[in-house]
Amino acid sequence: MASQKSQNSNMLLAFLTLLGIIILVAIAGFFMLKKGPEIIQGQAEVTEYRVSSKVPGRILEFRVKEGQQVNTGDTLAIIEAPDVAAKMAQAQAAEDAAQAQNEKAIKGARQEQIQTAYEMWQKARAGVDIADKSYKRVKNLFDQGVMSAQKFDEASAQRNAAIATEKAAKAQYTMAKNGAEREDKLAAVALVNRAKGAVAEVESYVKETYLIAQTKGEVSEIFPKLGELVGTGAPIMNVSVLDDMWVTFNVREDLLKGLTMGTEFEAFIPAMDNKTVKLKVYYLKDIGTYAAWKATKTTGQFDLKTFEVKALPLTKVEGLRPGMSVIYKKK
Repeated sequence: MASQKSQNSNMLLAFLTLLGIIILVAIAGFFMLKKGPEIIQGQAEVTEYRVSSKVPGRILEFRVKEGQQVNTGDTLAIIEAPDVAAKMAQAQAAEDAAQAQNEKAIKGARQEQIQTAYEMWQKARAGVDIADKSYKRVKNLFDQGVMSAQKFDEASAQRNAAIATEKAAKAQYTMAKNGAEREDKLAAVALVNRAKGAVAEVESYVKETYLIAQTKGEVSEIFPKLGELVGTGAPIMNVSVLDDMWVTFNVREDLLKGLTMGTEFEAFIPAMDNKTVKLKVYYLKDIGTYAAWKATKTTGQFDLKTFEVKALPLTKVEGLRPGMSVIYKKK
């Protein structure tokens, strides 16, 4: 009888022990399988602009180093471009020549040329007087029947030729005295303007040999080395505009609740001792079909797209650098 009671007691103890283990496993499983907060990781990004030159040349000098802060208008690098210097000399020589032609057109003929034209006119006038007197004598003799018609015709032709010569000489004198025609002066001015335009064009290329910072920022990367040749439009360096920083998250669409346009949320930065920052969503767009989350089952599930979410810090975060992780815990 005692043995039977002991056996029943052992069986009850074993059952209770098994039941306790099952309860403990169930409780542990409940807590372990309980869904925790979704972790969405993003990173800080910043606007960058690429510094390049319109003219090919050789890197003559770097005025900045990587990591250096620059202000608008600072000279970043200087490019040596001998071809541009040669073109500048040619353009300036062409401008000087055009300017000289313009001054000549405005000033007109030299005083010596005007004087020569005047003397030729006076000589032609004297020739007209002589030819006119000879013509009158011959005409009187012809009218009296003493001179032949041949001689009269010759005298008349000489008189007409002298008059025409005098008119031509006077026209040459008038032209020399008045200077160039209006059209010639306009053409000379046009040549000067064209030469100035060529000089201005080359000057713009000369300015391109000095690479200038367009906006305040930080030099993030320099590509060529000192003395290397660079081509037209080749990138020289990148400048990060640290004042224009945002955070980008890639979020599966079923987790977008709370991350819609204009919403504000809090996240933390591991690199800054889990510092909490407040962000506001200003950009929301699907990345594309290549970033879709494919369903593993044929029934009961569907594909999910990935959205790019960009958010701006509501206040400036000192020490936040491009590339730092920003963590958002979605509850």
